[in-house]
Amino acid sequence: MTTVNMHEAKTHLSRYVEQAAASEEIIIAKAGKPMARLVPLESKELPPRKLGLLAGRLKVPDNFDDPLPDDILDLFYNGPIFPPEADPTPEMR
Repeated sequence: MTTVNMHEAKTHLSRYVEQAAASEEIIIAKAGKPMARLVPLESKELPPRKLGLLAGRLKVPDNFDDPLPDDILDLFYNGPIFPPEADPTPEMR
């Protein structure tokens, strides 16, 4: 563990970051009082994903990729942002 004062830490920050990345703990002090600790980031490597976890548990309908009916498409492109019964600000119409 290395302790450095604030001025030295500002002057040589890249050096201390490299030391911290190499698993050395750096204490930054102001007027001799420890103020901060520079430590390496923990690696957040995720374990490999398991494929087929839900195999046999879900059923995708045969018509899953079929185009939407015209009345539903019309709502997407021309429908109101808020349906009248759910409109939170009717006075803004």
